[in-house]
Amino acid sequence: MLRKIDCVMVRVPELTPAVEFYTRVWGLTPLWRDETSAGMGLPETDAEVVLHTMELPDDRGVHYLVDDVAQAVLTGQQAGCTVREAPFEVPIGLCAVLEDPFGNTLCLLDMSKGPRPVLS
Repeated sequence: MLRKIDCVMVRVPELTPAVEFYTRVWGLTPLWRDETSAGMGLPETDAEVVLHTMELPDDRGVHYLVDDVAQAVLTGQQAGCTVREAPFEVPIGLCAVLEDPFGNTLCLLDMSKGPRPVLS
């Protein structure tokens, strides 16, 4: 469900429940794992979300392109995410901000109004 980001580090308190959550709720695929981190692949891209148990700097919000923000918000809520900002309009579609059960910010964006014109 989540797609099109670069490699992002996300702090979680425990790897096993976080890997299960990101696999079940957002459709990421476990790629690799060691004692303190796990690489999660996104569909339709080679980008990774890397879940870490080590300390990371604050405010590392992740921005995800989704097909439908409203549906992604519902999916997140049903899985234990908190809505920080309900869906709101932006020039290309809708945006919303969630917090996952591990305290990480998830910014969701869809392009339901289409992309911005390319400058020539």
